[in-house]
Amino acid sequence: MALFRLLSGVKIREPFFLPASAPLQFHSLSLSAAPTATTPSSGQCNHHASESALTTLFKSQQSHLNFFFEHIDHSQTLAFTRALLNATGTVFFIGVGKSGFVAHKISQTLVSLGMRSAFLSPVDVLHGDIGILTERDVLVLLSKSGATEELLHLVPCARAKGALLIALTSVEGNALAAACDMAVHLPLQRELCPFNLVPVTSTAIQMVFGDTVAITLMEARNLTKEEYAANHPAGKIGKSLIFKVKDVMRNQDDLPICRESDLIMDQLVELTSNGCRCLTVGKMCNRNPRIIGPEAMAVEAMKKMEAPPSPVLFLPVINDENILIGIVPRFSPRPRQKTHIWPRF
Repeated sequence: MALFRLLSGVKIREPFFLPASAPLQFHSLSLSAAPTATTPSSGQCNHHASESALTTLFKSQQSHLNFFFEHIDHSQTLAFTRALLNATGTVFFIGVGKSGFVAHKISQTLVSLGMRSAFLSPVDVLHGDIGILTERDVLVLLSKSGATEELLHLVPCARAKGALLIALTSVEGNALAAACDMAVHLPLQRELCPFNLVPVTSTAIQMVFGDTVAITLMEARNLTKEEYAANHPAGKIGKSLIFKVKDVMRNQDDLPICRESDLIMDQLVELTSNGCRCLTVGKMCNRNPRIIGPEAMAVEAMKKMEAPPSPVLFLPVINDENILIGIVPRFSPRPRQKTHIWPRF
């Protein structure tokens, strides 16, 4: 029978044989150690990033961005901005890879400013999604090289739909810019990557360009802070400019109200009956409490409750006839109660 031994880190040069009836004995064998790879133990890392290297990279990136700002053609940028401003349809953005993420972000920024905009998938657009394009729309194509095959294949199909095609590229004399109706050159000195390959500087200037144009459109359309807040009802800005006291207060029907002549026990029962955690009563309360009207902004109520000399947990809401109509709690009511929820700022 052939006997093969598998030893960790050791290999047998040749197999050796023992008769089936022979007693098992160990003999001197010619062994040699098998080469093993040296690997660092778990948790160890031989990489190191120095502060000087990091500082150098930040300065290099700053230099590359300054190159963009110094060489951007403002006449091209203005023409691009006016094309988006005068669009009667939807402004679509498209890109592949990292440029696609930037295109999606720019589109979402325009949407938040109240403009009709959307991102098109470079894959799905040629499989039915191009049907959304019309002659009133603008299609912005982002590509660093201007040689992205997916976008080049899309151009004749999008042109057949009658949309205005605009290329945003960073390489001079590229095919995509030549194929579109309008082109904006985004000057790129080089990528921050030591191999000049990883798209970090090119995507940064795409983002800077898109966001700057977005704010230009915002100013040109005279967008007010209130209009912007209306598009962000769940955000801090929206809550501070949209919600009024009447939207967050607890109505009079939900309030625990007692008369001055009520017994303490009755007042305690009323206090704990609806989870409001406050009690409106006569002499036992402050005769000159902080108050607010129902039409005031919710953020103003919050400021009053947090004002010196000490914060308060509740703010009475008084109407024009000086009648209590509600209370604004500083904190949201308990989840089990079906009441207005105080927006968190």
